Amino acid sequence: MIETLAPNVGASVVRVLRNAGYDVHIPDDVTCCGQPAWNAGFATEAAKVARTSMEALAADDAETIVVPAGSCAAMIRVYWPELFRVTGDEDASLTATSVGEKVMELTEFLAEHSGAGPAESPDDAEVAYHHSCHMLRELHIESAPEAVISEAGYALSDWPMGRQCCGFGGTFSLKLPEVSVAMADEKIDAIPESATCLAGSDLSCLIHLEARLAHRGIDLPVVHTAELLDQ
Repeated sequence: MIETLAPNVGASVVRVLRNAGYDVHIPDDVTCCGQPAWNAGFATEAAKVARTSMEALAADDAETIVVPAGSCAAMIRVYWPELFRVTGDEDASLTATSVGEKVMELTEFLAEHSGAGPAESPDDAEVAYHHSCHMLRELHIESAPEAVISEAGYALSDWPMGRQCCGFGGTFSLKLPEVSVAMADEKIDAIPESATCLAGSDLSCLIHLEARLAHRGIDLPVVHTAELLDQ
């Protein structure tokens, strides 16, 4: 998603990690995690796609695999072992478990290891943060993104609806578009007027919310957490 639709987010991820003092590289053969096919019930096809990325990550000697998307991090850490198990490849399932143990979502990594570092932000900047479902409900990451955003100098909006699903849900938004749109609009309607931007850590959610904001003529910038920290 990032490499195809928002490469600027990937560049921000690299800059943020390097500014925090880390060596960053991206293995050449890493591609999709296989989640779209897995969510649609095509386990064999998902395993074929995921295997390429898994083997590239397994061959790499990095201490940590940082993933700037809660959904992909959940797929690798939680579902890859199951994916290869149900497709009858126990060896690959063991490898997936080993790879998953090194995976951390970006804000989870920053909050635990270094934070985003001190920064000066505009006095009137206020962030409405969207908690994506995979991060919140699969990885149980709740405080990390808000912690690193606060450490970077931004104020956070009081937005209880920030923890509610945006309605994207991958193929859910294609199968049930009316429900998906209604869920997004419900969240948008509850964004505090004081918010100067909407941020999140899953590009798929952000694309969905940004599309609804644009369709409704609401001028509210939408940014990935990495871009916010990069700024």
